[in-house]
Amino acid sequence: MSEFQTFTSHLECGMTGETYAADEIHGLSAAGKPLLVRYDLDRLGKAVSKQALAARTEGGFWRYREFLPVRRTENVISLGEVMTPLIAAEAISARLGCAELLVKDEGRLPTGSFKARGLALAVSMAKELGITRMAMPTNGNAGAALAAYGSRAGIESYVFCPDDTPDVNVREIALQGAHTFLVNGLINDCGRIVGEGKEAMGWFDCSTLKEPYRIEGKKTMGIELAEQLGWTVPDVILYPTGGGTGLIGMWKAFDELEAIGFIGSRRPRMVAVQATGCAPIVRAWENGQDHAELWQNATTMAAGIRVPVAVGDFLILRAIRESGGFAIAVSDEDIQAALVGFAREEGLLLCPEGAATYAAFLAALSSGQISKHESCVLFNCATGLKYPMPAAGAAIDMHAPIDYGSIGRAK
Repeated sequence: MSEFQTFTSHLECGMTGETYAADEIHGLSAAGKPLLVRYDLDRLGKAVSKQALAARTEGGFWRYREFLPVRRTENVISLGEVMTPLIAAEAISARLGCAELLVKDEGRLPTGSFKARGLALAVSMAKELGITRMAMPTNGNAGAALAAYGSRAGIESYVFCPDDTPDVNVREIALQGAHTFLVNGLINDCGRIVGEGKEAMGWFDCSTLKEPYRIEGKKTMGIELAEQLGWTVPDVILYPTGGGTGLIGMWKAFDELEAIGFIGSRRPRMVAVQATGCAPIVRAWENGQDHAELWQNATTMAAGIRVPVAVGDFLILRAIRESGGFAIAVSDEDIQAALVGFAREEGLLLCPEGAATYAAFLAALSSGQISKHESCVLFNCATGLKYPMPAAGAAIDMHAPIDYGSIGRAK
Protein backbone atom coordinates (compact mmCIF):
# COMPACT_ATOMS: atom_id res chain seq x y z
CA MET A 1 0.00 0.00 0.00
CA SER A 2 1.45 3.34 -1.07
CA GLU A 3 1.88 5.86 1.74
CA PHE A 4 3.00 9.44 2.19
CA GLN A 5 5.84 10.13 4.56
CA THR A 6 3.76 11.74 7.27
CA PHE A 7 4.55 12.85 10.79
CA THR A 8 1.31 13.07 12.78
CA SER A 9 2.04 12.18 16.39
CA HIS A 10 -1.23 12.86 18.24
CA LEU A 11 -4.17 15.21 18.63
CA GLU A 12 -4.41 17.82 21.37
CA CYS A 13 -7.26 19.80 22.94
CA GLY A 14 -6.76 23.45 22.04
CA MET A 15 -8.00 24.51 25.49
CA THR A 16 -6.68 21.95 27.99
CA GLY A 17 -3.77 20.32 26.15
CA GLU A 18 -5.21 16.84 26.77
CA THR A 19 -3.87 14.41 24.16
CA TYR A 20 -5.76 11.99 21.93
CA ALA A 21 -4.59 9.16 19.68
CA ALA A 22 -4.09 9.87 16.00
CA ASP A 23 -5.71 7.69 13.32
CA GLU A 24 -8.98 7.40 15.24
CA ILE A 25 -12.29 9.19 14.67
CA HIS A 26 -12.60 12.28 16.88
CA GLY A 27 -14.91 15.27 17.09
CA LEU A 28 -14.47 17.80 19.89
CA SER A 29 -12.35 17.10 22.94
CA ALA A 30 -13.82 15.97 26.26
CA ALA A 31 -13.88 19.66 27.21
CA GLY A 32 -16.03 20.40 24.16
CA LYS A 33 -13.22 22.31 22.45
CA PRO A 34 -11.42 21.92 19.09
CA LEU A 35 -8.73 19.28 18.66
CA LEU A 36 -5.48 20.28 16.97
CA VAL A 37 -3.26 17.88 15.01
CA ARG A 38 0.30 17.72 16.32
CA TYR A 39 3.36 16.50 14.41
CA ASP A 40 6.84 15.19 15.13
CA LEU A 41 8.39 18.42 13.92
CA ASP A 42 11.98 17.28 14.46
CA ARG A 43 11.48 14.43 12.00
CA LEU A 44 9.40 16.58 9.66
CA GLY A 45 12.12 19.22 9.48
CA LYS A 46 14.71 16.64 8.51
CA ALA A 47 12.47 15.11 5.84
CA VAL A 48 11.63 18.19 3.78
CA SER A 49 13.50 21.27 2.64
CA LYS A 50 12.63 24.53 0.94
CA GLN A 51 14.56 23.36 -2.10
CA ALA A 52 12.59 20.10 -2.27
CA LEU A 53 9.30 22.01 -2.13
CA ALA A 54 10.45 24.41 -4.84
CA ALA A 55 11.30 21.47 -7.11
CA ARG A 56 7.85 19.90 -6.89
CA THR A 57 5.80 20.24 -10.03
CA GLU A 58 2.38 19.50 -8.57
CA GLY A 59 0.20 22.50 -7.82
CA GLY A 60 -1.94 23.26 -4.84
CA PHE A 61 -1.76 22.47 -1.18
CA TRP A 62 -1.11 18.74 -1.53
CA ARG A 63 2.49 19.67 -2.33
CA TYR A 64 2.83 20.30 1.44
CA ARG A 65 1.96 16.68 2.17
CA GLU A 66 4.52 16.29 4.98
CA PHE A 67 2.64 18.97 6.91
CA LEU A 68 -0.71 17.16 6.53
CA PRO A 69 -2.25 14.17 8.31
CA VAL A 70 -3.33 11.95 5.37
CA ARG A 71 -1.11 8.86 5.40
CA ARG A 72 -2.15 6.91 2.28
CA THR A 73 -2.03 8.37 -1.22
CA GLU A 74 -5.19 6.55 -2.29
CA ASN A 75 -7.16 8.55 0.28
CA VAL A 76 -6.17 11.93 -1.12
CA ILE A 77 -9.27 13.52 -2.68
CA SER A 78 -8.31 16.16 -5.22
CA LEU A 79 -10.20 18.31 -7.71
CA GLY A 80 -7.17 19.97 -9.31
CA GLU A 81 -6.13 22.44 -6.61
CA VAL A 82 -3.76 25.28 -7.52
CA MET A 83 -1.49 27.66 -5.68
CA THR A 84 -3.66 30.77 -5.46
CA PRO A 85 -2.07 33.99 -6.69
CA LEU A 86 -0.94 37.01 -4.72
CA ILE A 87 -2.17 40.04 -6.65
CA ALA A 88 -0.63 43.43 -5.97
CA ALA A 89 -3.13 46.29 -5.66
CA GLU A 90 -0.68 48.70 -7.24
CA ALA A 91 -3.09 51.49 -8.16
CA ILE A 92 -4.55 51.60 -4.65
CA SER A 93 -1.13 51.49 -2.98
CA ALA A 94 0.09 54.33 -5.18
CA ARG A 95 -3.01 56.44 -4.54
CA LEU A 96 -2.85 55.95 -0.77
CA GLY A 97 0.93 56.24 -0.57
CA CYS A 98 1.18 53.04 1.43
CA ALA A 99 3.38 49.95 1.41
CA GLU A 100 2.63 46.85 -0.60
CA LEU A 101 -1.01 45.76 -0.54
CA LEU A 102 -1.56 42.19 -1.77
CA VAL A 103 -4.69 40.11 -2.29
CA LYS A 104 -4.52 36.34 -1.82
CA ASP A 105 -7.21 35.30 -4.28
CA GLU A 106 -8.68 32.05 -2.99
CA GLY A 107 -11.47 32.13 -5.56
CA ARG A 108 -9.18 30.23 -7.96
CA LEU A 109 -9.61 26.97 -5.99
CA PRO A 110 -12.09 24.19 -6.86
CA THR A 111 -15.69 25.16 -5.98
CA GLY A 112 -14.52 28.79 -6.14
CA SER A 113 -13.52 29.35 -2.52
CA PHE A 114 -10.98 28.70 0.21
CA LYS A 115 -13.36 26.17 1.73
CA ALA A 116 -11.84 23.69 -0.74
CA ARG A 117 -8.71 23.57 1.41
CA GLY A 118 -10.41 22.54 4.63
CA LEU A 119 -12.99 20.22 3.12
CA ALA A 120 -10.46 18.42 0.91
CA LEU A 121 -8.58 17.48 4.08
CA ALA A 122 -11.69 16.66 6.11
CA VAL A 123 -13.09 14.42 3.36
CA SER A 124 -9.73 12.75 2.71
CA MET A 125 -9.35 11.96 6.39
CA ALA A 126 -12.96 10.77 6.54
CA LYS A 127 -12.15 8.32 3.76
CA GLU A 128 -9.00 7.21 5.54
CA LEU A 129 -10.92 6.63 8.78
CA GLY A 130 -13.79 4.77 7.13
CA ILE A 131 -16.49 7.45 7.46
CA THR A 132 -19.23 7.09 4.84
CA ARG A 133 -21.70 9.87 5.71
CA MET A 134 -20.94 13.51 6.61
CA ALA A 135 -23.09 16.50 7.53
CA MET A 136 -22.53 20.19 8.12
CA PRO A 137 -24.19 23.59 8.47
CA THR A 138 -23.10 26.23 5.96
CA ASN A 139 -23.62 29.77 4.77
CA GLY A 140 -22.81 28.51 1.26
CA ASN A 141 -19.24 27.89 0.21
CA ALA A 142 -18.30 25.24 2.76
CA GLY A 143 -21.36 23.22 1.79
CA ALA A 144 -20.39 23.43 -1.86
CA ALA A 145 -16.92 22.12 -1.05
CA LEU A 146 -18.26 19.27 1.08
CA ALA A 147 -20.70 18.30 -1.68
CA ALA A 148 -17.99 18.29 -4.35
CA TYR A 149 -15.26 16.50 -2.41
CA GLY A 150 -17.77 14.15 -0.81
CA SER A 151 -19.12 13.08 -4.19
CA ARG A 152 -15.57 12.68 -5.46
CA ALA A 153 -14.78 10.39 -2.52
CA GLY A 154 -18.02 8.41 -2.67
CA ILE A 155 -19.08 9.78 0.73
CA GLU A 156 -22.73 10.75 1.27
CA SER A 157 -23.19 14.36 2.39
CA TYR A 158 -25.99 16.29 4.09
CA VAL A 159 -25.88 20.09 4.05
CA PHE A 160 -28.09 22.50 6.02
CA CYS A 161 -28.25 26.17 4.95
CA PRO A 162 -30.00 29.24 6.36
CA ASP A 163 -32.96 29.89 4.07
CA ASP A 164 -31.49 33.19 2.87
CA THR A 165 -28.24 31.56 1.68
CA PRO A 166 -27.37 32.88 -1.81
CA ASP A 167 -29.30 30.83 -4.35
CA VAL A 168 -26.24 30.05 -6.45
CA ASN A 169 -24.62 28.37 -3.42
CA VAL A 170 -27.71 26.30 -2.65
CA ARG A 171 -27.98 25.15 -6.25
CA GLU A 172 -24.32 24.19 -6.56
CA ILE A 173 -24.47 22.24 -3.30
CA ALA A 174 -27.43 20.23 -4.58
CA LEU A 175 -26.04 19.84 -8.09
CA GLN A 176 -22.79 18.43 -6.71
CA GLY A 177 -24.65 15.66 -4.96
CA ALA A 178 -25.42 16.69 -1.38
CA HIS A 179 -28.78 16.24 0.32
CA THR A 180 -29.57 19.94 0.66
CA PHE A 181 -31.93 21.59 3.17
CA LEU A 182 -32.99 25.20 3.87
CA VAL A 183 -33.55 26.13 7.52
CA ASN A 184 -35.50 29.14 8.79
CA GLY A 185 -32.63 30.25 11.04
CA LEU A 186 -28.93 31.11 11.08
CA ILE A 187 -25.87 28.88 10.74
CA ASN A 188 -25.78 28.09 14.46
CA ASP A 189 -29.39 26.87 14.18
CA CYS A 190 -28.33 24.65 11.27
CA GLY A 191 -25.45 23.40 13.39
CA ARG A 192 -27.83 22.42 16.16
CA ILE A 193 -29.83 20.32 13.68
CA VAL A 194 -26.65 18.57 12.55
CA GLY A 195 -25.61 17.86 16.13
CA GLU A 196 -29.00 16.58 17.19
CA GLY A 197 -29.23 14.31 14.14
CA LYS A 198 -25.95 12.44 14.64
CA GLU A 199 -27.41 9.48 16.48
CA ALA A 200 -30.47 9.06 14.25
CA MET A 201 -28.61 9.55 10.96
CA GLY A 202 -25.20 8.16 11.77
CA TRP A 203 -23.39 11.02 10.08
CA PHE A 204 -20.09 12.58 11.07
CA ASP A 205 -20.44 16.24 12.08
CA CYS A 206 -17.85 18.24 10.14
CA SER A 207 -18.99 21.67 11.36
CA THR A 208 -16.27 24.31 11.65
CA LEU A 209 -13.68 23.17 14.22
CA LYS A 210 -15.88 20.30 15.44
CA GLU A 211 -13.45 17.95 13.71
CA PRO A 212 -9.65 18.25 13.62
CA TYR A 213 -8.82 18.31 9.93
CA ARG A 214 -10.42 21.32 8.24
CA ILE A 215 -7.93 23.48 10.12
CA GLU A 216 -5.07 21.44 8.62
CA GLY A 217 -6.31 22.27 5.13
CA LYS A 218 -6.77 25.92 5.99
CA LYS A 219 -3.28 26.20 7.50
CA THR A 220 -1.87 25.63 4.02
CA MET A 221 -2.82 29.25 3.29
CA GLY A 222 -0.08 30.25 5.73
CA ILE A 223 2.50 27.84 4.31
CA GLU A 224 1.69 28.87 0.76
CA LEU A 225 1.79 32.58 1.59
CA ALA A 226 5.19 32.25 3.28
CA GLU A 227 6.61 30.34 0.32
CA GLN A 228 5.27 32.91 -2.16
CA LEU A 229 6.94 35.68 -0.13
CA GLY A 230 10.31 33.91 -0.15
CA TRP A 231 9.80 32.34 3.27
CA THR A 232 8.96 35.60 4.95
CA VAL A 233 5.65 36.91 6.28
CA PRO A 234 3.84 40.23 5.71
CA ASP A 235 3.43 42.82 8.42
CA VAL A 236 -0.36 42.44 8.57
CA ILE A 237 -2.91 39.82 7.48
CA LEU A 238 -6.56 40.89 7.28
CA TYR A 239 -8.83 37.86 7.37
CA PRO A 240 -12.64 37.66 7.06
CA THR A 241 -13.60 35.91 10.27
CA GLY A 242 -16.70 33.82 10.85
CA GLY A 243 -15.71 30.49 12.37
CA GLY A 244 -12.09 31.63 12.08
CA THR A 245 -10.58 28.32 10.96
CA GLY A 246 -8.23 29.99 8.48
CA LEU A 247 -6.91 32.55 10.94
CA ILE A 248 -6.27 29.84 13.53
CA GLY A 249 -4.78 27.57 10.89
CA MET A 250 -2.34 30.16 9.57
CA TRP A 251 -1.19 30.98 13.10
CA LYS A 252 -0.57 27.25 13.64
CA ALA A 253 1.30 27.02 10.33
CA PHE A 254 3.66 29.84 11.25
CA ASP A 255 4.56 28.09 14.52
CA GLU A 256 5.26 24.84 12.67
CA LEU A 257 7.34 26.62 10.02
CA GLU A 258 9.45 28.31 12.68
CA ALA A 259 9.94 25.01 14.52
CA ILE A 260 11.51 23.43 11.42
CA GLY A 261 13.58 26.50 10.58
CA PHE A 262 11.70 27.67 7.48
CA ILE A 263 10.88 31.09 8.95
CA GLY A 264 12.05 33.09 11.95
CA SER A 265 10.16 34.28 15.01
CA ARG A 266 8.68 37.35 13.33
CA ARG A 267 4.90 37.11 12.86
CA PRO A 268 2.30 39.10 10.97
CA ARG A 269 -0.25 41.02 12.98
CA MET A 270 -3.48 39.03 12.58
CA VAL A 271 -6.61 41.12 12.02
CA ALA A 272 -10.04 39.51 12.36
CA VAL A 273 -12.52 41.29 10.10
CA GLN A 274 -16.23 41.07 10.85
CA ALA A 275 -19.40 42.99 9.93
CA THR A 276 -21.07 45.46 12.28
CA GLY A 277 -24.24 43.35 12.05
CA CYS A 278 -22.41 40.26 13.36
CA ALA A 279 -19.25 41.01 15.34
CA PRO A 280 -18.93 38.67 18.34
CA ILE A 281 -15.13 38.39 18.04
CA VAL A 282 -14.74 42.17 17.80
CA ARG A 283 -16.86 42.67 20.91
CA ALA A 284 -14.92 40.04 22.86
CA TRP A 285 -11.57 41.51 21.77
CA GLU A 286 -12.63 45.02 22.76
CA ASN A 287 -13.87 43.78 26.15
CA GLY A 288 -10.74 41.76 26.88
CA GLN A 289 -12.66 38.49 26.95
CA ASP A 290 -11.34 35.03 26.02
CA HIS A 291 -14.71 33.82 24.71
CA ALA A 292 -17.25 35.54 22.49
CA GLU A 293 -20.90 35.55 23.51
CA LEU A 294 -23.66 34.73 21.05
CA TRP A 295 -24.46 37.68 18.76
CA GLN A 296 -28.20 38.22 18.65
CA ASN A 297 -30.08 38.97 15.40
CA ALA A 298 -27.00 38.61 13.21
CA THR A 299 -27.24 40.20 9.78
CA THR A 300 -24.82 41.19 7.01
CA MET A 301 -24.55 41.01 3.23
CA ALA A 302 -21.31 39.04 3.74
CA ALA A 303 -22.95 35.70 4.51
CA GLY A 304 -19.67 33.89 5.08
CA ILE A 305 -18.91 35.96 8.19
CA ARG A 306 -22.45 35.85 9.56
CA VAL A 307 -21.50 33.42 12.34
CA PRO A 308 -23.13 34.44 15.64
CA VAL A 309 -21.01 32.12 17.79
CA ALA A 310 -17.73 30.29 17.08
CA VAL A 311 -16.55 27.16 18.88
CA GLY A 312 -12.93 28.25 18.31
CA ASP A 313 -13.45 31.79 19.63
CA PHE A 314 -10.67 31.51 22.23
CA LEU A 315 -8.18 30.34 19.59
CA ILE A 316 -9.05 33.28 17.32
CA LEU A 317 -8.69 35.76 20.18
CA ARG A 318 -5.46 34.12 21.32
CA ALA A 319 -3.90 34.49 17.86
CA ILE A 320 -5.00 38.11 17.57
CA ARG A 321 -3.51 39.03 20.93
CA GLU A 322 -0.29 37.02 20.58
CA SER A 323 0.35 38.68 17.22
CA GLY A 324 -0.35 42.23 18.37
CA GLY A 325 -3.26 42.38 15.96
CA PHE A 326 -6.83 43.49 16.44
CA ALA A 327 -10.44 42.79 15.51
CA ILE A 328 -12.48 45.27 13.50
CA ALA A 329 -16.05 45.48 12.21
CA VAL A 330 -17.17 47.25 9.03
CA SER A 331 -20.65 48.15 7.84
CA ASP A 332 -22.46 46.62 4.89
CA GLU A 333 -22.39 50.03 3.24
CA ASP A 334 -18.60 50.11 3.51
CA ILE A 335 -18.36 46.52 2.27
CA GLN A 336 -20.41 47.33 -0.82
CA ALA A 337 -18.39 50.49 -1.49
CA ALA A 338 -15.14 48.54 -1.12
CA LEU A 339 -16.37 45.83 -3.49
CA VAL A 340 -17.26 48.35 -6.19
CA GLY A 341 -14.17 50.49 -5.65
CA PHE A 342 -11.72 47.59 -5.80
CA ALA A 343 -13.29 46.19 -8.96
CA ARG A 344 -13.12 49.55 -10.75
CA GLU A 345 -9.63 50.48 -9.58
CA GLU A 346 -7.87 47.10 -9.70
CA GLY A 347 -10.06 44.98 -11.99
CA LEU A 348 -10.51 42.22 -9.40
CA LEU A 349 -14.01 41.15 -8.41
CA LEU A 350 -13.97 40.45 -4.68
CA CYS A 351 -16.58 38.45 -2.82
CA PRO A 352 -18.39 40.40 -0.05
CA GLU A 353 -16.20 38.82 2.63
CA GLY A 354 -13.05 39.73 0.71
CA ALA A 355 -14.39 43.25 0.21
CA ALA A 356 -14.86 43.45 3.98
CA THR A 357 -11.09 43.05 4.41
CA TYR A 358 -10.46 45.95 2.02
CA ALA A 359 -13.02 48.09 3.86
CA ALA A 360 -11.30 47.17 7.13
CA PHE A 361 -7.88 48.03 5.67
CA LEU A 362 -9.11 51.48 4.65
CA ALA A 363 -10.68 52.08 8.07
CA ALA A 364 -7.59 50.87 9.95
CA LEU A 365 -5.28 52.94 7.76
CA SER A 366 -7.39 56.01 8.47
CA SER A 367 -7.49 55.37 12.23
CA GLY A 368 -3.79 54.57 12.50
CA GLN A 369 -4.31 50.94 13.52
CA ILE A 370 -2.34 50.10 10.37
CA SER A 371 0.53 52.38 9.35
CA LYS A 372 1.40 53.28 5.78
CA HIS A 373 4.74 51.50 5.97
CA GLU A 374 3.24 48.10 6.85
CA SER A 375 2.83 45.50 4.10
CA CYS A 376 -0.64 43.98 4.15
CA VAL A 377 -2.33 40.89 2.73
CA LEU A 378 -6.10 40.77 2.20
CA PHE A 379 -7.79 37.39 1.86
CA ASN A 380 -10.40 37.21 -0.87
CA CYS A 381 -11.99 33.96 0.19
CA ALA A 382 -14.19 33.25 -2.86
CA THR A 383 -14.74 34.32 -6.43
CA GLY A 384 -16.95 37.36 -6.72
CA LEU A 385 -18.73 35.66 -9.61
CA LYS A 386 -20.81 33.66 -7.12
CA TYR A 387 -22.59 36.71 -5.75
CA PRO A 388 -25.41 38.99 -6.97
CA MET A 389 -24.30 41.99 -8.98
CA PRO A 390 -26.18 45.22 -9.73
CA ALA A 391 -28.03 45.60 -13.00
CA ALA A 392 -25.84 47.08 -15.73
CA GLY A 393 -25.67 47.89 -19.42
CA ALA A 394 -27.17 50.77 -21.35
CA ALA A 395 -29.47 49.85 -24.23
CA ILE A 396 -28.61 50.69 -27.85
CA ASP A 397 -31.11 50.54 -30.69
CA MET A 398 -29.20 49.12 -33.65
CA HIS A 399 -31.76 50.64 -36.06
CA ALA A 400 -31.47 54.21 -34.77
CA PRO A 401 -28.63 56.75 -35.10
CA ILE A 402 -26.07 56.25 -32.33
CA ASP A 403 -24.89 59.22 -30.28
CA TYR A 404 -21.27 58.22 -29.76
CA GLY A 405 -20.64 61.27 -27.60
CA SER A 406 -23.10 59.98 -25.02
CA ILE A 407 -21.51 56.50 -25.12
CA GLY A 408 -18.28 58.04 -23.84
CA ARG A 409 -20.15 59.36 -20.78
CA ALA A 410 -22.07 56.15 -20.04
CA LYS A 411 -21.37 54.05 -16.93
